Amino acid sequence: MKDRNEKGAAGSRARRTSLGTNDAIASQLKQYFTSVEQEPIPDHLLSLLEKLDEAERSGGSNGAN
Repeated sequence: MKDRNEKGAAGSRARRTSLGTNDAIASQLKQYFTSVEQEPIPDHLLSLLEKLDEAERSGGSNGAN
């Protein structure tokens, strides 16, 4: 019976460690994506988006629908 309890305790510690590692990774990923989210949109992408908006406003259709 002692063997089973020791294995259970070791498994419990391993799960806690694993969860702690997952929490640390999740925190770092959240921090990274928050910083990416705050970066400005590149000018060339804004230009492309403006061209798309203009094409939609003018009713232009290129047969892609």
